[in-house]
Amino acid sequence: MLDVAVAFGRILRGVGLRVGTDRIVEFSRALEELDAGRRNDVYWSGRVTLLSRPEDIEVYDRAFRVFWDSGGATKKLPKRKSSSTTLQPEDSVAPPKKTVEKSEAGEEAVMLRYSPVEILRSKDFALYSADEFAELQRLLSDLRISGALRRSRRLEPAPRGRHDPRRTLRAAMRTGGEAVRHSFRKTRVQPRRVVLLCDVSGSMGPYSRALLRFLHAGVISGARLEAFSMGTRLTRITKELGTRDPDQALRQTAGAVQDLSGGTRLGDVMKEFVDRWGQRGMARGAVVVILSDGWDRGDLNILAEQMQRIKRLAYKVIWVNPLKSAPGYQPLAGGMAAALPHVDVFLSGHNFQSLEALAQAIADAAERER
Repeated sequence: MLDVAVAFGRILRGVGLRVGTDRIVEFSRALEELDAGRRNDVYWSGRVTLLSRPEDIEVYDRAFRVFWDSGGATKKLPKRKSSSTTLQPEDSVAPPKKTVEKSEAGEEAVMLRYSPVEILRSKDFALYSADEFAELQRLLSDLRISGALRRSRRLEPAPRGRHDPRRTLRAAMRTGGEAVRHSFRKTRVQPRRVVLLCDVSGSMGPYSRALLRFLHAGVISGARLEAFSMGTRLTRITKELGTRDPDQALRQTAGAVQDLSGGTRLGDVMKEFVDRWGQRGMARGAVVVILSDGWDRGDLNILAEQMQRIKRLAYKVIWVNPLKSAPGYQPLAGGMAAALPHVDVFLSGHNFQSLEALAQAIADAAERER
């Protein structure tokens, strides 16, 4: 049954549906309990376990007809088409190249050359394997996360700017009281604090693992950064993510977060953050980043009120929603619709390229983007 589930999962991924490994495993378990020879049983078991959005049903129906007609439900693997595909890795990062050659049977074989790094940068996190997550950590180690610059009240030495009489007179004492050189100082510039709040509820399961690695990369970089997890409660995880080893850091985080893969009460969580941390100084003048799909079981009025409070405190509010990458996406979820009017920048976070855009948005000056 696992072979059947994997074969069908490949077809769904080929038509653009986000089918993670966890969903394929659930599909294979459902097939073990049902009759895989019955079309209706296979159809509904796949529709229940593999789909999460109503807009995917039409695409799923077409893919299922291809799967059933090819014999994939009764054989371990579906029949292969006359043209075969072979992948050959290259070290360069050039775009994929395609050539057509003849196989031994006289059939056309499409030869694709690809760059593993470039594919990984644009690949959806929901489709990552364990080895690809390890490669993602190496990519994240080169990603610089730093808040937008702000002027401090402190001054620092500079070649020109405001005259510094104290340093000028001190230097003159070494030259017989003659001020040979004058000293200057300027306002010090330093990055703003970055606060990351990551949704770890069940609906964010395919993406929270990658986003937590993004939080870990930011924490160990030494930047002024605070990390929190959100679900039915708020948990500060900056200390747990401070370990250099990413796997150990994620294990520590999983042990500290008690509502992992649970429900979501964004309004209550936001209120706790503002009351306990935000208005006491953590969010004042900071770049606040919320990584969530916007699904909320709580009171939406509370969420809208707390987002308005955060907006007044923060320098910039960024919302990262992995579902934004889907074609034709509309912010129809109640939580997303309630929060979006108080958001400065609205981004997707479904692949590494979108995380690069997020890092750039964190470092840039305040702006509004839809």
